[in-house]
Amino acid sequence: MSEITEHVKCLIIGSGPAGYTAAIYASRADLKPVMYTGMLAGGQLTQTTDVENFPGYPQGIMGPEMMEDFRQQAERLGTDIRFGYVSSVDFSSLPHKVVVDETKTILADTVIISTGASAKWLGLESEQKYSGFGVSACAVCDGFFFKGQDVAIVGAGDTAAEEATYLAKLARKVYMIVRRDEFRASKAMVHRAVNTPNIEILYNTETQEILGDGQSVNGVKVINNKTNEETTLDVTGFFVAIGHSPNTQIFKGWIDMDETGYIITKPGSTQTNIEGVFCCGDAQDHIYRQAVTAAGTGCMAAIDAERYLAAKEHVVTA
Repeated sequence: MSEITEHVKCLIIGSGPAGYTAAIYASRADLKPVMYTGMLAGGQLTQTTDVENFPGYPQGIMGPEMMEDFRQQAERLGTDIRFGYVSSVDFSSLPHKVVVDETKTILADTVIISTGASAKWLGLESEQKYSGFGVSACAVCDGFFFKGQDVAIVGAGDTAAEEATYLAKLARKVYMIVRRDEFRASKAMVHRAVNTPNIEILYNTETQEILGDGQSVNGVKVINNKTNEETTLDVTGFFVAIGHSPNTQIFKGWIDMDETGYIITKPGSTQTNIEGVFCCGDAQDHIYRQAVTAAGTGCMAAIDAERYLAAKEHVVTA
């Protein structure tokens, strides 16, 4: 049985730009936030190399270094940052019960969910080997580094089509690898991709291996699943656009979500369907998925939590 160890005003589940920004604002509002980082402290950005699109870093910065800056700022302002993961929740009554590491229960007046999302990968060993060194799951984040070069992108949905046309503005040539003989994307997005001159669509094609020199990508081996013909594409960048999975499984049954597991928040707010539970970052954003937008919603969540607590205290004392 888990033991109740403490009662906190504000519990932040997950780190990354959203969680750390929520922590900074919650600390400054004297909510004395406690954060559990999750198993990947700092979130997806700790697996990224160069970040050049976050304001305030004119020379760019490495993802892990930026997340360390965020962590230090949150800690300096008073956030109690702990390494650990939330194993279950009980949102049936106030304060909310949250079990950490399957051993201890925290009672929280407010909960901020910032568990993020994880990119779906093809599952190739070479894909992980070159992740951050030519392999990326975010064209908007990393396309800039491939100006004037040849790149490949795998995927057949709206995101893949949109990212391919984005890359086409920067790269010399974009190979679009589509597993079937048609797209899953909307007609408008397909039309845009098909009619972009420097996008070459390879239908019925699957990725076999990402090639490199040990330091960076220099090609990708593909196979036509109808003819079994193998081809090597001379590319320096490989983008995976087959979707993301929000890290929200432990909240199923409590929090309203869309069909893919993204948490639904009230328009113009980070409030969920559960009183005192807020959500920010990529766990509720399947559209933008940027560090700066995640940080913005982290700010919103802390302000929403502070206002919620202030309103409750006013009712109690009135």
